[in-house]
Amino acid sequence: MPGPLIQIDQLSKRFDKGALAALDSVTAHVNAGEVTGLVGPDGAGKTTLLRLIAGLLVPSTGKITVNGLDPVTDNGAVHRIVSYMPQRFGLYEDLSVQENLTLYADLRSVLGSDREEAFERLLGFTGLAPFTNRLAGALSGGMKQKLGLACALIKKPDLLLLDEPSVGVDPISRRELWRMVYELVDQGIGVVWSTAYLDEAEQCARVLLLNEGALLYAGSPQDLTDGVAGRTYQIRHIDTDRREVLSEATKLATVIDGVIQGSRVRLVMAEG
Repeated sequence: MPGPLIQIDQLSKRFDKGALAALDSVTAHVNAGEVTGLVGPDGAGKTTLLRLIAGLLVPSTGKITVNGLDPVTDNGAVHRIVSYMPQRFGLYEDLSVQENLTLYADLRSVLGSDREEAFERLLGFTGLAPFTNRLAGALSGGMKQKLGLACALIKKPDLLLLDEPSVGVDPISRRELWRMVYELVDQGIGVVWSTAYLDEAEQCARVLLLNEGALLYAGSPQDLTDGVAGRTYQIRHIDTDRREVLSEATKLATVIDGVIQGSRVRLVMAEG
């Protein structure tokens, strides 16, 4: 049997000497052909881990391999097989949908008939074909995320990293993103989907739960929820920012963790 697509061994990252670790001795793996949920609140270390996998940061200690390649010493090779879609819309808002796709095709050296085939496939896949002349800055949140996904897929990767892709996206576009991701999984692509939403974690094959840089759990989402049966509570009817509510709640000594679940916040309480 082939090994994991990503292998992470005792990985730590500190941005300043003496500072708390953004990631602390994380050991985990990610398989090809499935969605792995990278779950945790803001500041848990999710984005740092994605950037380390993509070879955009260098570990302080420990090691990562992506399809057998080291993102530090084999940086160019890793960039050829990994696509990373950041949380913030990273495309050029003063360029059209088609111009953004063309730019990314140039950067990825996708030329000739391969380029035309990729454009046709991705515009159909994302439903953006009627909007090729629209400026990216004039797209809705969901359409921006679809354009970002199309640009990330201009050259088919072995691994797709998605950093909270559903933030600011309406429910219909969110379902569309999941549909597209599972079509990619059916093609054998490994996907890491970073999220603070528990309902999204439940749609993943495996979950890596991070908090304050530490890996608290790795396994199936069902086993994760079974482990906190009787110790979870929901805060409903939230009139303010859900992330702010989650941040304040997790400061309490009786709360060991929490996630945003749709319009609510779910908290995990300490035993007893």
